[in-house]
Amino acid sequence: MTEIEDKVREAVGQVVDPETGMTFAEMQMITSVKEEEAGVVKVEFVPSSPFCPIAFKLAADIKSAALKVAGVKKALIYCRGHMMEQQINEMTNK
Repeated sequence: MTEIEDKVREAVGQVVDPETGMTFAEMQMITSVKEEEAGVVKVEFVPSSPFCPIAFKLAADIKSAALKVAGVKKALIYCRGHMMEQQINEMTNK
């Protein structure tokens, strides 16, 4: 894992799920953090439910946290296992 991947995983792991009050790290929602190219990270997450009503917000929160990490120029966020994952991914990464 690169230094940026470690820092992004740490940052997005601290995002709190407003429904449970737990961090994404505690809930093990972040499944992958990969530096695709210099300064571009791809983060995959699985919401707590395939019907999670706030998955769009969670994706936006993850993107915001990732972009605050020094050295990150672009963050691509991918939701997995949600009934609207395609729409979430398109909106979050446009």
